[in-house]
Amino acid sequence: MRAGLSLALALFLPQVGGALELSLPGNAVMSAEVVQEADTFLLPTGPFENGSLPQERLEGRVTQQAWRVTGQGLTTLQVLMPMRQELEDAGWQVLFECSDQECGGFDFRFNAPILSAPDMFVDLFDFRYLAARRGDDGGRLEHAAVLVSRSGETGYVQISQIVANGSGAMQTTPDLFVRQSQKGEALTVPALVNAMLESGHAVMRDLDFSTGATALGEGPFASLVALAEFLNADPSRRVALVGHTDSVGALDANIDLSRARARAVLERLVETHGVSRAQLEAEGLGYLAPVASNRNPTSRDMNRRVEAVLLDTR
Repeated sequence: MRAGLSLALALFLPQVGGALELSLPGNAVMSAEVVQEADTFLLPTGPFENGSLPQERLEGRVTQQAWRVTGQGLTTLQVLMPMRQELEDAGWQVLFECSDQECGGFDFRFNAPILSAPDMFVDLFDFRYLAARRGDDGGRLEHAAVLVSRSGETGYVQISQIVANGSGAMQTTPDLFVRQSQKGEALTVPALVNAMLESGHAVMRDLDFSTGATALGEGPFASLVALAEFLNADPSRRVALVGHTDSVGALDANIDLSRARARAVLERLVETHGVSRAQLEAEGLGYLAPVASNRNPTSRDMNRRVEAVLLDTR
């Protein structure tokens, strides 16, 4: 068992302050690497529950890598087990570990600092996460986060490492991403902007989509005005528009539908409100992340929505 797992991933751990290095099978491909010499990283340290995600705010050198491992067919636990063991053997303390729904599913995935698709793919029903910490005699701290997911026979791994710059301890202060109300009311302009800045995302409840329709109503929509003002005020700001549907119909069709709705919102922001296309992405999750039961028309209407997710603003 152990010999077979070592073919999946072996994590070689250097002294504190060095980069984490991955040794992967010959068919593994690095899909992304982002290194910031001085940056802030919000490390999830618990599950998303009661409307919030507990996090530690870290400052230091941040390195993020995404890898794709094809043809192994290993479960996310099989991939993570040897990595966790290597961390513990090297003196790391595991702060928190969870799997998909234990983590908080959709809410955890979209509030955690995860590299964008297609570099990193996360299946909302098949992922595992681990956060760990260690320090040296001088009090300098190093943190790591590992997220593993898979789709079919392909595995996806993201390794994040945060190391304090220079001497002294890394700043670690509690932080929370708080999800906005899901009650279905339209957001006012200040409320949407506050949700974007404080929670990282906002549901645009005043948008008009009927069952099976991809066209956005005529409007005007206060949420699009607010979002456009927010984006036009700073060209470095970027958002992902994420479409969601009710549960009527097949999954593949609903994913296509939700993506088309997100794209319709994107085009409206560009063509009517003058937002740069470079500041926007459009994705769809179909009915995989409901906020209501889908058992009656009112609940299904709540599930037909588009969320604006704030992306990296560096």
